[in-house]
Amino acid sequence: MREGYEGTGPGAITPDGCAVELYSRLPLWGEPDIITAAVPAGAHILELGCGVGRMTHPLLERGFTVTAVDESAEMLERVRGARTICGPIESLDLGEKFDVVTLASFLVHSGDVEVRRGMLNVCRSHVADDGCVLIQREGEDYHTNLPRERRAMAVSPAEGSGRGDPSEFTIRVVSSEPVGDGVNSVRAEYVFPDAMWTQTFLARPLTKEQFEGALAEAGLKVDRYLTEDEVWVRVVPVRA
Repeated sequence: MREGYEGTGPGAITPDGCAVELYSRLPLWGEPDIITAAVPAGAHILELGCGVGRMTHPLLERGFTVTAVDESAEMLERVRGARTICGPIESLDLGEKFDVVTLASFLVHSGDVEVRRGMLNVCRSHVADDGCVLIQREGEDYHTNLPRERRAMAVSPAEGSGRGDPSEFTIRVVSSEPVGDGVNSVRAEYVFPDAMWTQTFLARPLTKEQFEGALAEAGLKVDRYLTEDEVWVRVVPVRA
């Protein structure tokens, strides 16, 4: 387990505290539709941090080709129909260019500046000059509107590889506590009728200006914000 990260609950837990079984149950929140509307039909997508394939599988169904990357072999065992690569995102070097690169799950907010820098450099080095990078960033009140919760329906066994009832469950972001150097320790809980998972992880809040500054450092720039809350962003390479 990485320092500052922790996960509890049934099944395998990845080094950043994610539970494989939990992510097999989590529903989508419209991400494949956002991606589909922002990229060319049939594009080859490099999905960084694919997990169990929650987005991978719907994108394949929409006719995209996907290369799915994750550092967890247990997560990748759940992915079907895509080329998979196991390894850290921040040091990836495939020697290939892709029409689209995605960096979701708020990974751009890594508590480690060097990891974030590495991830964005990987995005830049793997996207075609006329391609784009789609990034999911935190909402403005992510660390201040706490505690908060939302209820949703779990993925059914027929839709995913998870077990259990497709019943309602609760996601709670319980706390976000400063631990120094602009980083917060965030604790989340996922409560199902038959199981409970927790995850504690480090996240660095970024203002819009700080986010765009980090992009510029990697040779990227905002093309447009894709959602009203500015959580999803279409980014393009800076031309020399």
